[in-house]
Amino acid sequence: MQNLAETPGKRAKAAAQKRAKILESALICFLENGYHQTGVRDIAKRAGVSLGNLYNHFPGKHDVLVEIAAMERADLEPYLKMLAKPASAPTVLEKFIKAYATYLAAPETVILTIEISSEAIRKPDIGELFVSNREELVSALTTVIQRGVADGAFRKDLDPNEASQLIIELIDASAYRSVLSEISMRKIHGGLKDFIFAAVKAA
Repeated sequence: MQNLAETPGKRAKAAAQKRAKILESALICFLENGYHQTGVRDIAKRAGVSLGNLYNHFPGKHDVLVEIAAMERADLEPYLKMLAKPASAPTVLEKFIKAYATYLAAPETVILTIEISSEAIRKPDIGELFVSNREELVSALTTVIQRGVADGAFRKDLDPNEASQLIIELIDASAYRSVLSEISMRKIHGGLKDFIFAAVKAA
C-alpha cells in the first residue's frame, strides 16, 4: 500500500524534473541560436525527449517563454528583499547597484534579455509579464528613494518613481556595455555608483 501511495508523488516529481530539463534546454538553445532560430524540435532534441513529450509540458515555444518570465520573477526576489531592508537609503541603494549590476552583466543574462525583450514587444502577453516584473522592482526602489528624500539624504526635488526608472535603465545599459565591450563590471561599477549618487544625493 505504501508503494502505491508514493506513486503519484513520484510521478509528480518526475514530471517536474522533466519540465525543468525542457526549460533548461530551451534556455541553452535560445542562448546559442536565438529565440526565433530555435524550434520546438531543437528544444526537444536538446532535452532528450520526444516532441510529444515536450508538448505534454508546453503547448509551444511561446509557452516556454511565459515560464521563463516566471523564472525571471524568482531571480529578482533577492534584489526585492535587499531593497526592503531597513538600513539607510544610501546604504541600500549602494548595495543594490552593485549586486543588480553584477547579476545583469552576466553574458547569458544580457543575451536572454535582448532575445526576450524583442519578443515581448511583438507579443503583448509576454510583454505584460516582463513589464510586471520590472514594475515590481521599480516600486521597491521607489520606496527606498522616498525614504532617502524624507530623511534628507536624497534631493527633495526628486521624483522617486522617475529616478528609480532611470537608475534601473542606467544599470541595464551599463550591463550591456560590460558584455559588448568586454569590460568587467568591476571596472564600471565605481563610475556607475558615483554617477547615480551625484544625481540623487542631497547637496
